[in-house]
Amino acid sequence: MRSSTLTSAFALITVATLGLTACGSGDATDAAPAGAAKSDKIPTQDVTSSVREDPAAAKLLPDSVRKKGSLRLAVTVGGTPPGSAYLPDGKTIAGQDVDFAQAVAKVLGIELHQEVASFEAILPALGSGKYDLGTGNFGVTDERRRTIDFVTYINDGQGFAVRKDSDLKKVTDLKQLCGLNVATGAGTTFEATLEENKGVCADAGKKAYSVKTYAESSAIWSSLQQGRSDVVMSTINGLRYAVEHQEGLRFLNEFHRLDVGFAFKKGTPLAPAFRAAVNKLIADGTYTRILKKWGTAPSAIERSRISPPEIKD
Repeated sequence: MRSSTLTSAFALITVATLGLTACGSGDATDAAPAGAAKSDKIPTQDVTSSVREDPAAAKLLPDSVRKKGSLRLAVTVGGTPPGSAYLPDGKTIAGQDVDFAQAVAKVLGIELHQEVASFEAILPALGSGKYDLGTGNFGVTDERRRTIDFVTYINDGQGFAVRKDSDLKKVTDLKQLCGLNVATGAGTTFEATLEENKGVCADAGKKAYSVKTYAESSAIWSSLQQGRSDVVMSTINGLRYAVEHQEGLRFLNEFHRLDVGFAFKKGTPLAPAFRAAVNKLIADGTYTRILKKWGTAPSAIERSRISPPEIKD
């Protein structure tokens, strides 16, 4: 079987693919592609080249996949590490998800043919068979588990950030957001949480908060920095990274933890192999090296699981 590498798609995504993630609900300025990020903001050290195929894990793949030697991977590029982002060349994609996908592919001895897609488009496309799996910091929720299978590799979740001059303190109840403009990613668990709970403001006799959704992290942060939004709800790891690398921002707090995993169509036969591959990476130390590279050690898991129940805390 061929040694595992990600195809040249990881390094040769054309600039034209930037438009795939530039279709947010804001105006043209809001939805402009993030483009290349500054090189000093994106770690580039190699933490996966030493990974070797594990025959026991590879044997768990369906015979058809082992014979073909490749799978179709959909990725979303939000523009802000530790999630996937473009390097200064505007083509190469780097991020925690990229490293995990590359490492797992090497363990399984397969190639991943990558295609960039918007976050909200990936999960439906898995069900249609367009892609074999997807990455994009997909949180494992009970709602998603009805139609999607997950193989977990980190624990992240929901949190908040504001400008440093904001009066908003730790958010423990969404009623604290009443009357504010809340920026978040389109098609995410954050958007779903905010929309499902809008009634809390009316119940409290307060003005509802407004949900502003964007397809790219860069647009979210621009809306906050420019005062069009009052608070951002996003991934805990993404928020911590953003406030560390942008002036004038403040991380508020974690709100709700979620497991994060590779996403597959429901009933996929691929899940056992991917779970074994992640557990192999945990055992051989590659997992720790990836987390250290992206500064996400607090998101470590002890073992990978297939579609675990949503964390309720």
